[in-house]
Amino acid sequence: MYPLFRFAKEMVKFRNAPPLAITGTHVSTHICWPWDLDPWIELNNGRTLTLFDLGRIPMAQRIGLIPILRQRRWGITVAGSSVRYRRRIRAFDRFTMISRVAGWDQRFIYMDQSMWRGADCCNQVLIRSAITSAGGIVAPAQVMAAIGASPDSPPLPDWIAGWADADALRPWPPVLPPDAKAHLPA
Repeated sequence: MYPLFRFAKEMVKFRNAPPLAITGTHVSTHICWPWDLDPWIELNNGRTLTLFDLGRIPMAQRIGLIPILRQRRWGITVAGSSVRYRRRIRAFDRFTMISRVAGWDQRFIYMDQSMWRGADCCNQVLIRSAITSAGGIVAPAQVMAAIGASPDSPPLPDWIAGWADADALRPWPPVLPPDAKAHLPA
């Protein structure tokens, strides 16, 4: 189940937080509750991705994106992600989430988020988001201009640009193994 109460709490908590620059850093603290756990009594990998919403959406509010989305009837969607898991987060652990926009290209906005327990980074996600309208994907330069930010992205770090380039080589739709095709409906 989506953590609606936690999401509402984060939005209320940061409703009067100072605005952030488009690449400003949003910092929030969270607790790993028993319902966030997997059978190994640690933060579930899928739940980790859901909890990153609790940093990304308040960050989007603080940079001025949410009002623009509402005003223009645009949406935002996750168009890709790459996650690294390095340290366990266990029941009742308190952790800090760091969220920021790293930059954008012609189609996507790249967001870098991480969860920290003290000085230890537990996991990190790179999110590629698209702003959508009834006409399709809205160019990030147009989104930035609507926010009042420069339409020019700061240089993307090499590791983000490399991931975007590598992901462009990935076939879509995926190539199915021959034995899987027989299991698909006609």
